[in-house]
Amino acid sequence: MDSDSFSLLSSINKPITLIRSTEKAKWKPNMIFTTLMVTTCITLSAATAITFFILFFSPAISVSPPSSTTADEVSRPLTKLKHPVVLLISCDGFRYGYQYKTHTPNIDRLVKNGTEAELGLIPVFPTLTFPNHYSIVTGLYPAYHGIINNHFLDPKTGESFSMQSHEPKWWLGEPLWETVVNHGMEASTYFWPGSEVKKGSWKCPEFYCKPYNGSVDFQERVDTVLSYFDLPDHEIPSFMTLYFEDPDHQGHIVGPDDPQITDAVGRIDSLIGRLIHGLEQRGIFDDVSIIMVGDHGMVGTCDKKIIFLDDLAPWVEIPEGWVQDYTPLLAISPPANYSAKDIVSKMNEGLSSGSVENGQYLKVYLKDELPNRLHYSGSDRIPAVIGLLDEAYKLEKTKKNAEEKECGGAHGYDNAFFSMRTIFIAHGPQFARGRKVPSFENVQIYNLVTKILKISGGARNNGTPSFPDEVLLPSLSFRD
Repeated sequence: MDSDSFSLLSSINKPITLIRSTEKAKWKPNMIFTTLMVTTCITLSAATAITFFILFFSPAISVSPPSSTTADEVSRPLTKLKHPVVLLISCDGFRYGYQYKTHTPNIDRLVKNGTEAELGLIPVFPTLTFPNHYSIVTGLYPAYHGIINNHFLDPKTGESFSMQSHEPKWWLGEPLWETVVNHGMEASTYFWPGSEVKKGSWKCPEFYCKPYNGSVDFQERVDTVLSYFDLPDHEIPSFMTLYFEDPDHQGHIVGPDDPQITDAVGRIDSLIGRLIHGLEQRGIFDDVSIIMVGDHGMVGTCDKKIIFLDDLAPWVEIPEGWVQDYTPLLAISPPANYSAKDIVSKMNEGLSSGSVENGQYLKVYLKDELPNRLHYSGSDRIPAVIGLLDEAYKLEKTKKNAEEKECGGAHGYDNAFFSMRTIFIAHGPQFARGRKVPSFENVQIYNLVTKILKISGGARNNGTPSFPDEVLLPSLSFRD
């Protein structure tokens, strides 16, 4: 892939300074000093209240992260492990804010003694499971790592990609487990999209690489990862992954606000507690760098916010065979003898006519005209016509296809929606205790992990090279 194939991030969530202005008071000459002091106190109290309201009730405002509550200035040395270890944990569909739905003492412990993205981790677009998991471990946007959806067609060969496709031709870029092995270290993967793909130096060794099996008990997964720490020092993987399907499974069925979500989050917290206890028993809890993330958020779809594609028939016919995906990401691949530009124009004309129910909540683009912030145009695998739905809206071919059960949850929407955010919680020797950092995109995690593992010369990616220095404590023993 040549240098022009990459679109590097130029900045990351620079905090916005909140400036408060107050009117100059007009004091009477005979105002006594006591009145001055009382008025000043009232003014300051009001200003403080206003600032509190702005900070805590306006999610659209980025704020500077509070200073660390610890006196840490440099990373803490390893006490028992002979080399750094990163354990990357994914809780599928863990929407930012779920951690506040119930008592989560173990997650809270990681937050209190570690570093958290204050307003959550920003997924890449589309906010789907496979594209985001692979972006996390490659540092690449989907257009560059090739997994542009959970399901899609290769326009050159006509072949279909599914979640069971493990051929290397689909999976571009270099995932972390491959990078780690390239640098002479061990890696293990307990379920992660792409980890079963044998490419480059990664052969998915049986002992360290578990083929996906959703029926494996979550506790067994935790215990297997813990068992790797009982190996001889040189056999302990430097990089490990651990994956849980929850709370995504429940979110699709009942939406993000159901008690089932609360129960699922409680179970995840118990698993984190089991992990912490196992590490403490081995005397290595403070040595291991735990990075807990999700791949995307979740939004409720219980309000019958549906658009029917067939309602556009007076303007343009869209045969079912052209549609690769309906909702929440509309993806259309018209045959070569049809003008994609004309199709987009006619679709938007119909949607804005007022004659299509909920039509104003779908906007259709040529892929090359999508907002640049989505980074979703640089691949032949991306269909020529892309439709973006407003939050919580759904698209169906026809009313006959509409689901009888309207309630549930969905993701895949624009990653600018706050409901699509997930979590980033990290604990370990190079993470300051009790620190909050501004939200960032998950393509930054690749460089973060390689920095912790002291890997220089990792694979090229869309992350910002300097990003780890903004999150990690400096090391006395290793400086770039």
